[in-house]
Amino acid sequence: MPDPLVVKICGIKTPALLDAAIDSGADIVGFMHVERSPRYVDLETLQELISQARGRVETCVVLVNPDNSTVMEVAALSPDWIQLHGPETPHRVEAIRDEAGIAILKALGIGNAEDVARVAEFADAADRLLLDAKPPKGAERQGGLGVTFDWTLLKALDPNLPFMLSGGLTPATVGEAIKAVRPMGVDVSSGVETAPGVKDAALIRAFIDSARAAHA
Repeated sequence: MPDPLVVKICGIKTPALLDAAIDSGADIVGFMHVERSPRYVDLETLQELISQARGRVETCVVLVNPDNSTVMEVAALSPDWIQLHGPETPHRVEAIRDEAGIAILKALGIGNAEDVARVAEFADAADRLLLDAKPPKGAERQGGLGVTFDWTLLKALDPNLPFMLSGGLTPATVGEAIKAVRPMGVDVSSGVETAPGVKDAALIRAFIDSARAAHA
């Protein structure tokens, strides 16, 4: 039997969609605490959503290059994970993990072989790695941009290094991605939306069902 696939639904903003993700079988739900994102949730909403999820599903708060006070504000809410989705160095990732006392999911943008070569530098600094499409030059934000990357680049990775896969996945493509890349988990945000930041419960369920079927 293969290890169970971890499915993360990111960019949840409302109690109803949180329930929909949990009911559809998500393993982790992600909340964006990044102001320039269309999926942004403030601290008060974060607290409510994390409380609603507690004991039902793992929670993850996404931060981009956060300062120490932001890290501690989020750590005080006791999510299961903090996802770092910015240009943080391995040293900074370790410092945030030590300071917050919370498991770190480090997202790394992949656009070329050089990016793949850098992945191993983060293996010990973070608790888990998420390989995402590198945002195009001039993009105003990281992640949730609906673009994929060349998965064949990942053949250069150490096969013993587990990682989650993100970047432009949809209910229609996630099965192909799982079969091609064999990640330990998959992460979706824009691929289950009808407009930027607007999640759809039926798309969430379709994504999770497609991912589970491909992994089985």
